[in-house]
Amino acid sequence: MSDAVAGTRPHMTGLADLKEGDRRLTRRMAHWTSPLARQVLPAVESAAERTKLWWAAAAIMSAAGGYRERKAAVAGLATMGVAELVSNAVCKQLYERRRPPKELIPHEDVHDRPDSSSFPSGHTAAAVGFTVAVAGTCPGWGAACAVPAVAVAVERVHSGAHYPSDVAVGTVIGLASAWLVRRAPGLWLRRLL
Repeated sequence: MSDAVAGTRPHMTGLADLKEGDRRLTRRMAHWTSPLARQVLPAVESAAERTKLWWAAAAIMSAAGGYRERKAAVAGLATMGVAELVSNAVCKQLYERRRPPKELIPHEDVHDRPDSSSFPSGHTAAAVGFTVAVAGTCPGWGAACAVPAVAVAVERVHSGAHYPSDVAVGTVIGLASAWLVRRAPGLWLRRLL
């Protein structure tokens, strides 16, 4: 008997499967109990709060490097700003999603979650946007920033602040923001000429 005959729509079944997979992966990641996860991830979250980590990276790059590093830092900060605007001021206002339920999260970090929409992860969008923009000008610095960017994405799920799909969409927003910031000057010049 087909899904249509049985009364279920195939796209609804796919959405339910995605939601269930999101919940299972959240539970699995939140249950990581390694000392590394329990010590490093909270420190990463604290550093990434209010984008302090990326402002510090930009300051270090600017102070330690030359013109290319300063250019990379500016591109990273501009991209981070665009990514945060899109994720926090646009997407979170358009789509309200509750944070993962407390029963999925076995540790105390669950009490420190924000009240805003879970979708998408603004921390991840900012981290990926900054990192990709920096890597476009200074690949070495981009590689160095990739390590904490990945840790930020993992921490957002481990702490129960986000589902993996929120982090995935935050990643896409960061990538798109980096592309936009890199291409915007050329696009504007072509329109003016």
